[in-house]
Amino acid sequence: MAAVSSSLVPLPLLFFARVSGLIVAALVLSWAIAFRSSFLPHSSSQEDLIYAVLHPLLMVIGFIIISGEAILVHRWLPGSRNLKKSVHLCLQGVALASGVFGIWTKFHSKDGVVANFYSLHSWMGLICVCLFGAQWMMGFMSFWHRAEVRTTRVRVLPWHIFLGLYTYGLAVATAETGLLEKLTLLQTGRLTVSKRCPESVVVNSLGLGLALLSGIVIFAAVSPKLQAPQTKLKCLSA
Repeated sequence: MAAVSSSLVPLPLLFFARVSGLIVAALVLSWAIAFRSSFLPHSSSQEDLIYAVLHPLLMVIGFIIISGEAILVHRWLPGSRNLKKSVHLCLQGVALASGVFGIWTKFHSKDGVVANFYSLHSWMGLICVCLFGAQWMMGFMSFWHRAEVRTTRVRVLPWHIFLGLYTYGLAVATAETGLLEKLTLLQTGRLTVSKRCPESVVVNSLGLGLALLSGIVIFAAVSPKLQAPQTKLKCLSA
């Protein structure tokens, strides 16, 4: 049986992607745990506070970090093409579920949908999740219906890759606008959070971490492919 070729991402890129992802996860967890009262300062309901804290956790860890890992699956996971596609599809499904539930947590408040759908952050977030859902559905249909003409699949693939990377970048940009919006409200609202207080440092560091993570993931996705050693040997002996 012929060995299956594998396109690998350079190890330093994979290492930095994982490290930056862990840093982002640690920062958003620290923000949610240590400064949870800032997410809903004027509510006495513990349930509303939980949903407010869940929103950044789901959108950053569940949506951005996991979808970034799904993008990298094709570049580091050994095995057949079908295995990579199935793992990619499953991770993207988890990210999509996290994104949908993350948006629902904002619409869960007693003020209703309209009260939480007023800013650039909310508009971008809804567009991003809709694009992501359309992408996932297209990938799902392609995975289970493999009888398409090969030329059609070859033509669609570049658009699928472009939309995937565009949606990922849009998700990071949406998170950045959300961080800026939240920090502005905290610094100008009744709480009057200082610009140099620990919470401001954590939020700004989280924004920088997301920018670093997205750059590494996208660069790893478009970087030149490295063939597995066994594939190189087979090509040389052919």
